[in-house]
Amino acid sequence: MPATTAKFRFLRLEVWQEGRKLYRMVSRLVRKFPREESYGLTSRMRRSARSVCANIAEGSGRNSDKDFAPFVEIAYGSASEVASDAFLALDEGYITELEQEQLLTQVETVVAKASGLYRKLTGTPASGSQRYALRTPRSAGAP
Repeated sequence: MPATTAKFRFLRLEVWQEGRKLYRMVSRLVRKFPREESYGLTSRMRRSARSVCANIAEGSGRNSDKDFAPFVEIAYGSASEVASDAFLALDEGYITELEQEQLLTQVETVVAKASGLYRKLTGTPASGSQRYALRTPRSAGAP
């Protein structure tokens, strides 16, 4: 293992690795958004995706699992923000349905990893009722 990896706990965490993939995906997608969205949806999506990685990294540097857990919750919420923004970007025609589907799939991966890590940190058992349903039925459509 490289010395750098040994120094940073977060580099070994799957949720951070998946969050990094999410950030790269968001960064590529928002490059094609209109210029007028630079300080709106473009910025919001980048910051939310970046927040996933940043909170996992910051939390992993805390002294205990109890102190780490709230940062994992924030990362989970940030990933959910990316999902919400993916629907808005689709509504505005900034991304295709395929791009949205790929983005939501990556968000679901991050959310599942964050949820698993949170349960491990807090000792909370998995519940059969927990679902990561970020998609709406095709028939529902936009309001």
